[in-house]
Amino acid sequence: MPHLESRLFSRFDDLVFGFSKRSSHNKEDKFHFNMSYLVGDSKETVDRNRKQFCGELGIGPEDVQFQKQVHGDTIKTISEIVPDREGDALITDQGGIGLAVFSADCTAIFIYDRKNRVIAAAHSGWRGTQKEILRKTIRLMKNRYSSNPGELFCFISPSISQKNYQVGKEFADFFEADYLNEKDGNLYLDVRGKNYNILRQEGIPEFNIEYSEICSFENRNFHSFRRDGKLSGRGLGIIYLKEMNER
Repeated sequence: MPHLESRLFSRFDDLVFGFSKRSSHNKEDKFHFNMSYLVGDSKETVDRNRKQFCGELGIGPEDVQFQKQVHGDTIKTISEIVPDREGDALITDQGGIGLAVFSADCTAIFIYDRKNRVIAAAHSGWRGTQKEILRKTIRLMKNRYSSNPGELFCFISPSISQKNYQVGKEFADFFEADYLNEKDGNLYLDVRGKNYNILRQEGIPEFNIEYSEICSFENRNFHSFRRDGKLSGRGLGIIYLKEMNER
């Protein structure tokens, strides 16, 4: 399988979803099928990679809203694709638009409101998780689109696991003890776990959540900044809402 799919999202005919893997058939591709312009890769290579990945999903890069992620809690509701967006979460109720999240250890969460035909995509690294961007995204969906949390479907992407995510002592001031594990004098943060609990706290049923157990640090099929440093590329998750005539 060239990319990671979602068992949950595959149930819905009006939804397209995929999460890219770290792979390349080109030995000179030191970033391994990277999707970001911001890691030192050539624009030509990134454009080619995006076109290939989007083609696997049956869409084009021009159908996708990319954004410059800023590790904050900025959420954009969009009705059209425009260049140079900045933020960390996107929401739309417009068919024919894909929402993209880049990741190389950070948690990405994708949401589908089947009743109201709304999709969302959130990038939640430790800063976004501390600011609870996911909770704010869900509440914005409720307030603007009348989304019912009990009818939302969510996918939590591969990301770094707690046992591999060592953080500084100052993180004890940023996160509840439930998400910190101390071992041999070091702290380890559970970003995925906190985001999962936010979904549950906001009223999303357990059986409406697909939670990837894949650790991006351990599994070399996925990009990891903690593992590869400056040679780390970025993976890409895309959720796309079909237009009514595409169904």
